[in-house]
Amino acid sequence: MFYADLHIHSRFSRATSPDGTLESLACWARQKGLGVLGTGDFTHPGWMADIKSKLIPAEAGLFRLKPALEKQLAKAQLPCRNAAEAPIQFILQVEIATIYKQDGKTRKVHHLVFMPSLDAADRFIQKLERIGNLKSDGRPILGLNSRNLLETALEADRDSLLIPAHIWTPWFSVLGSKSGFDRIADCYGDLAPHIFALETGLSSDPMMNWQLSQLDRYRLVSNSDAHSPSKLGRESCVFESAANYFAMRDALATGVGYGGTIEFFPEEGKYHMDGHRKCNQCLTPAESRKHHDICPICNKPLTIGVMHRVAELADRPEGTRPAGAADFRYLIPLTEIIGETLCVGQASRKVEELRQQLISTIGPELFILQIAPIDAIKRAGFTLVAEAIKRMREGKVIREAGYDGEYGIIRLFKNNELKSRPPKHIRAPEKPAKQKNKNRLTSATLSGKTNQLDLF
Repeated sequence: MFYADLHIHSRFSRATSPDGTLESLACWARQKGLGVLGTGDFTHPGWMADIKSKLIPAEAGLFRLKPALEKQLAKAQLPCRNAAEAPIQFILQVEIATIYKQDGKTRKVHHLVFMPSLDAADRFIQKLERIGNLKSDGRPILGLNSRNLLETALEADRDSLLIPAHIWTPWFSVLGSKSGFDRIADCYGDLAPHIFALETGLSSDPMMNWQLSQLDRYRLVSNSDAHSPSKLGRESCVFESAANYFAMRDALATGVGYGGTIEFFPEEGKYHMDGHRKCNQCLTPAESRKHHDICPICNKPLTIGVMHRVAELADRPEGTRPAGAADFRYLIPLTEIIGETLCVGQASRKVEELRQQLISTIGPELFILQIAPIDAIKRAGFTLVAEAIKRMREGKVIREAGYDGEYGIIRLFKNNELKSRPPKHIRAPEKPAKQKNKNRLTSATLSGKTNQLDLF
């Protein structure tokens, strides 16, 4: 069994970290507990030059850092207890944005494309260079319809794979409320049978997608869409197949060897609920309908979120689980958990110091969050972190839903709970943290609502 994060970006994409190098990505993937990582951005000439100069073939269709680079990395990287000894493997991956008109409407759809070899990737790049500019952004924007992009990928290599990206995002996805379609087949036409996996995105989870019978034939995947190495693995896929391109592709095509996903709590996603960020308005679908999808403050259109859009297309009630659907598990990134226990932002130096202590003492992040015994975490001196992880595993979380491009907030402790009992290594804040958005939807502490499904 191994974890794979199949949607990431390099330093050549816009709004990404300059630390997005292959070495840094491999280092962080090891700390997260990932086995296979997308390269991101392989159509960009600068990034492809790095791929060709720094990677060598590994298992069939996958790549790894050259031995000299792996040795340098082993000396420099943070010690990670219980980490797998196998090197991180890369799969050739790129996200491509397509903008075009179809059926009288402008469509903006993002796609993940995977290639099984450098030769196939080069053929694909040569075809795309005739269509648009691949140099300006690691995630190129092309005036090509989705069906023809899929055809171009299949012409480059019949074993190529196209997965519609974050399928519910309002502005840029196959089922998005602003520029998408109502059915996958409407987007890909006669080539739709070649689509057999869908990326659900941060703002939805498998249970939401299970409400649509049209999606039963697809494997649901989740990935980080990381714009910096530290965000790797916040969502990921679980494979029980061999760790090579063709076995992974077959697992997604058939379901055999595919173990499901690691998920955000969907409320944390930027487009879970409806709303208007400028007016600090976050609304449920029922509230939006009451206001005719118009902001009650400024009378401008609301951004319709994923929950609303799912409800529009759903033909089954909540709680339906299709036969053969893969399992999933909700997790909260370790930096968010530590930041909450320390009462500081997750980018704080204190958070990073404690994260490094946990990784070197207990193991990779995915091991800590899912498998490490709570008592072992406590014995290592991380008492409050252990309590937080215990609550997360039990689904006892407090949710503040994201909307209109603003991330939601998932908490594990009630207001003032941390202030009233800080551990020895934590200094309680003098004042309660300010609520970022007074009109954000907030739920009570939830237990069992998520119907958590174990992968192990």
